[in-house]
Amino acid sequence: MTYSTVIFDLDGTLLNTLDDLAASVNYAMREMGFPEHKTDSVRRFVGNGIALLIERSVPEGTSEADYKKTYELFRNHYAEHCLDRTAPYSGILDMMKKLRDMGCKIAVVSNKVDFAVQKLCKDFFPGLIDAAVGDSPKTRTKPEADMVIKALEMMGVKNDGSCVYVGDMDVDLKTAENSDMDCISVSWGFRSRTELESCGAAMIADDPEMIVEICSGNIRM
Repeated sequence: MTYSTVIFDLDGTLLNTLDDLAASVNYAMREMGFPEHKTDSVRRFVGNGIALLIERSVPEGTSEADYKKTYELFRNHYAEHCLDRTAPYSGILDMMKKLRDMGCKIAVVSNKVDFAVQKLCKDFFPGLIDAAVGDSPKTRTKPEADMVIKALEMMGVKNDGSCVYVGDMDVDLKTAENSDMDCISVSWGFRSRTELESCGAAMIADDPEMIVEICSGNIRM
């Protein structure tokens, strides 16, 4: 099987965003007088958008008003600091360039707020992405298929079996399933190979070059 359209998750798949996410979470916690979190704890909180990230970060029993304040503190801080320590994982840019050379279309679909998705894609992947879709009020987030469908429409691509979704978490596996496409899971992100296998991952890439080999049909899983 070969794939001509590759749809990527962003955080934990293309970009290592964890340090900046953790810094903004803990900024919001400090401002609210809440306990801060270790980076590894924030790693377990991410994957389902800002609303759930903050819900998981605030203390149990936090009022709705304080939750909203914390959300805005995080959002505003992250908007200014999302590039402080974020960078592509090793080998990502070469992998994306090779996919483009193969004629593949490339999209990013992320539960990260849309303004951050657009900014990060523009800064790190200029000329390499055909469509980028982040969290916005008009579209249901992953694991629903809406954002994937929107990305396919933006690229003028039909989901005919030649599309594959690439991500690092259980939510990405479910997104691919709901989108009726195969999924390549990556083991370098926010979930370990063991965690991915426990979620039923059938194709796992241990380095970006494996994605190229899978999409070209040189590795069959």
